[in-house]
Amino acid sequence: MNQTSILSALRAKGIIAVLRAPSAGHAIRAVDALVAGGITGIEITYSTPEAAEAIREIDQRHGEKVYLGAGTILTATQAKEAVDAGARFLVSPGTDPSLAEVMVGTGVGVILGALTPSEVMTAVRLGAHAVKIFPASLGGPKYLKSLRGPFPDVPLMPTGGVNAGNIAEWLGAGAIAVGAGGELCSASAMAADRWDEIQNTARQFADAFRCATKSGRS
Repeated sequence: MNQTSILSALRAKGIIAVLRAPSAGHAIRAVDALVAGGITGIEITYSTPEAAEAIREIDQRHGEKVYLGAGTILTATQAKEAVDAGARFLVSPGTDPSLAEVMVGTGVGVILGALTPSEVMTAVRLGAHAVKIFPASLGGPKYLKSLRGPFPDVPLMPTGGVNAGNIAEWLGAGAIAVGAGGELCSASAMAADRWDEIQNTARQFADAFRCATKSGRS
């Protein structure tokens, strides 16, 4: 995918569900519930056991309906394995030059993690298509808006501290999309098989995103 198509996908989905599931099976069931609730941006983290198998099954079940990626990428092996399984974007919590080179070399979307201005600059230099601001809860939307000052053209995706009540604020601060973890799909809900709860929460997030986009985005 080229830069334009990657950014278009992120902007269209708006919300990327970051899943840290207790098992591959729980991740698969969670994605079914999220999609039913209207959330189709999915990131399966490598803190999920057998993450590649979950990615492969989700890709087979949902295909192009979901924008499917892999997160918490910490090694070159994980990056290559995830892409082979069907991941269309890769997310790392930080910015490591050697790992970034491998991620970019896979040809899929690359989102590198950063928090400070120097880290954002490094992520861009290493070829990130977008930069994950993490943990975004430390600075909130005001901090993201401040980063937009020196980096008006860098696509920023805050992750951490995102909930259905503040999505509009994050988008208004300049986020191209937001990453939502436990607030959207908690590990406890997955472990307890509370799929209706996850679907209802997904619907709340999706509704909040639609309302925010109707009001206009920066």
